[in-house]
Amino acid sequence: MASQSQGIQQLLQAEKRAAEKVAEARKRENRRLRQAKEEAQAEIEQYRLQREKEFKTKEAAALGSHGNSAVEVDRDTAERLGRLQDSYRGNRSAVLGELLSRVCDIRPEFHANYRVAG
Repeated sequence: MASQSQGIQQLLQAEKRAAEKVAEARKRENRRLRQAKEEAQAEIEQYRLQREKEFKTKEAAALGSHGNSAVEVDRDTAERLGRLQDSYRGNRSAVLGELLSRVCDIRPEFHANYRVAG
């Protein structure tokens, strides 16, 4: 009987050690899961920062080209205005002379549809 009780004690102790080992394994697993989660979060943050930096670079390039377009349009507009003003200055006296001659030099004549009653 003593040997049976000693065997039972050994069995209980072995069961207790096994339970401790399982508990320790669960703790290690939980620590490893937390560590993996933290590493994944750090990797995600690093990737997000990289993509955000690439986006800002592309955005700056796109807005820079848009700014260049605005400068080109302004330059083209100024050039066209300059040509129009030159044309105005060059043709002003000729146009005014033609206009004044038509207004001041009146030659009365009958209209083509006028009929003399007779």
